[in-house]
Amino acid sequence: MTRPTLILIATLGSAAMLGGAFAFQYIGGLAPCQLCLYQRWPHAAAILIGIAALATGWRSLAWAGALAALATAAIGVFHVGVEQLWWDGLATCTAGSITGIPTADLLDPSKDVAAVVRCDEIAWSLFGISMAGWNVILSLGLAATWILAARRG
Repeated sequence: MTRPTLILIATLGSAAMLGGAFAFQYIGGLAPCQLCLYQRWPHAAAILIGIAALATGWRSLAWAGALAALATAAIGVFHVGVEQLWWDGLATCTAGSITGIPTADLLDPSKDVAAVVRCDEIAWSLFGISMAGWNVILSLGLAATWILAARRG
């Protein structure tokens, strides 16, 4: 495969990952936790990098795409560890902050206080692998695709 084809595959892969995350959120009703949101940003960066790489043909951008894919995979590894209780998660994702919410609002059932989405609870899995785990697996594949693109002459 040519470098542009590999870049297109990697770019579309990140777009599919991001699209899937939004589908789970807005169609499936699974609100993302903080770590889930963090995993989305490198995919968005990879999409922009891919567009720029296709437009300019600069080989170095493929390395940047690989770095973005590896970044989301690394966040995913951390998230899987939090889900499996191997280590503690961030304070913002294992307990809900009620800072700034008046006590009266917390006790008033007519007030809409958002539910806490915990990073250490698996909301969905396939074949025993959580969404964070699938992000790791697929993002490592995308990183490999970016690296192949960077190494193509």
